[in-house]
Parts: sequence; C-alpha cells; structure tokens
Amino acid sequence: MQHKRGWIKTDDEIRDYANKDDDLHNKGAYINLMTQLNKLARHSKGISVHKSMQQYYHHVHLFCLFLADYFSLKTLANIHDKHIVAYVIERQDEGKSASTIKNDLAAIRYFHDQIPNTRYRISDNQKLKEKYPEFDLERRKFGGVNRRATEYEYQALVALAANSKNHKLSYIIQLARELGLRVHEAVKVDRANAEKALRTGLLTVKGKGGLIRNVPINSTASTILKSAMSGIERGHKLFVPVHLKTHQVIQQIQDFVRNNRDKVRDPFNDRAEGVEITMHSFRHNYAKEQFEYFLEEGHEPEDAKRKVSRLIGHHRADVTDIYLAD
Repeated sequence: MQHKRGWIKTDDEIRDYANKDDDLHNKGAYINLMTQLNKLARHSKGISVHKSMQQYYHHVHLFCLFLADYFSLKTLANIHDKHIVAYVIERQDEGKSASTIKNDLAAIRYFHDQIPNTRYRISDNQKLKEKYPEFDLERRKFGGVNRRATEYEYQALVALAANSKNHKLSYIIQLARELGLRVHEAVKVDRANAEKALRTGLLTVKGKGGLIRNVPINSTASTILKSAMSGIERGHKLFVPVHLKTHQVIQQIQDFVRNNRDKVRDPFNDRAEGVEITMHSFRHNYAKEQFEYFLEEGHEPEDAKRKVSRLIGHHRADVTDIYLAD
C-alpha cells in the first residue's frame, strides 16, 4: 500500500539523502538500515498510519543515521541495549527534551517489535537504568551526569594511543579534549583547515546540522595540528588514510577508547559507578574547563554558559548544564 504511505522514502530518495548529507560518513550502512526500515514501514499496523506511523518513521530515520555513523550497524535486527543507551545520551547532549526522547524510544521499540527474528530483546526503561547508570531520562531537567575523565585517565589514554600502531589516535583524543570537538569533527579536520587554524588561531568546525563555529586553538592544539599535518597533502584529511573511510577511523578511535579505558581507570575518579570514559567524555572536560575560565574572567554564570554553549556547537545556555554536572 505504498501509495497510502507517501512519507516513506523511496530508494532514490534514500540514496540522494545519503549523498547530500556531508555529516553522514557511513552512507552504505545508512542505506542498508533505511531499506530495512522501509520494508517494515510498508506493512506495519497497529497505530495511526497517517500520524503516529509517519512520526515514528521520522524518529527511527534519525536513529538509523546515528547507528550507521557511530556503530557501523547494518542490520536493524542486531539493535542492542547499548545502542539505545548511546542514542539517548547523544540526544540529551543535543538538548532534546525528555518527551522527544521518549517518543524516540517508543518509535524504536515499535519498529523493533515488527522484526521477525531479532538478535536481542530491547530492555524496558527501568531495566536499562538498572544495567546502565548513565541512562536517566529524567535528567533532561538539565542536570547531567558527570562523564569527565580525570587528568590521569586522559594522559594515560593519550600515552597508550601514542604508542599504538596508529599513533595519530592520540592526536584525535587530544583535539577532543583541548577544543571540545565531537569525534567526527576531529576526524574530519583536513590539511587546509589546519593551516588556516594555525594562521588565524581559530579552527573552523562544521558541526551537527551543518552549523559552523570557530573554536580558538591553544598551544597544545597548535602543536597537535602541526604534527598531524606532516606528510599530509592539501585536499586530504589529517587522520583518514587514503585506504580508509571517515567512519572507519571514527570506529577505530571509539573502539580504542572502549578497549583501553579499563587499563587507565583512575580509582579516584568521581563519576557514578558504571559511567565509563568515551570520546564524548573529553568534550565534557573542555566545557567544564571553559565555564570555569569564563567565571574567572568575570562573566556571570548564565553568560558563561552561553559562551560555552557556542564553543561546543549548541545555542542554548541550559544545554551547558548537561556538561557541567558533578
């Protein structure tokens, strides 16, 4: 009944969307997921086709973008609790309301229930909270969870990366920490962009939704960019070899942090039990540090929050509270 569900993207529309979205790196995985979602959407029943179903489809479309780039997931049947928790955290860090995120979860669960042979069962919210301490829908009152790495953890992880087979992973971690970059923003830095940053003192970053911001670079970031530029020709990214795709490098750095965080865990960290270091942790470190800097400069707290929000690619002061949690 495709003619009654015109909001379902055609195969051509999916490919066109993938090709035009510069922020989408794993286009193949996205196309695979959307093809599966379309098959489910064409035959799913049980809710309003013209309202709820269309809205649910939109919510899961956004989830597919996330799964493709952050996990390189190619099969909806393989969705796991960890994917749900990571997505909720991502949406919270975007400043989405609790009601929006609950709609996300309802849509994901609805379509997941339509899959005949799923590999895992998605836990309900209560069980997710029990299994993952960082999962907390109610914190959208703009109080956050402390995810920051300690200085010991940061330095130890950088040292491990510097001595790994791919030493440039250490540069990516340092840029995330020193400039508050999202992992994909750090990985996408190219030679021309780095040269401009060294000339002007500002790194131009294209964030989510195509939003452009200029981030002041410090001496550590300058040193990193100079080192990373060595041997890289203009027109090429600093951290993406010619034989790899951007999303593959993103996966490499995320896997590296995930596989080594236990080795560098600081027993004196003040995170809640079960809250682990991720690449996003260093963005939280940067936000906290910048907020304290602006306060020392004499700015009022709300003004300092607005300034931090702009630096990390948001435009609302209250979103900064998520990053300042203790």
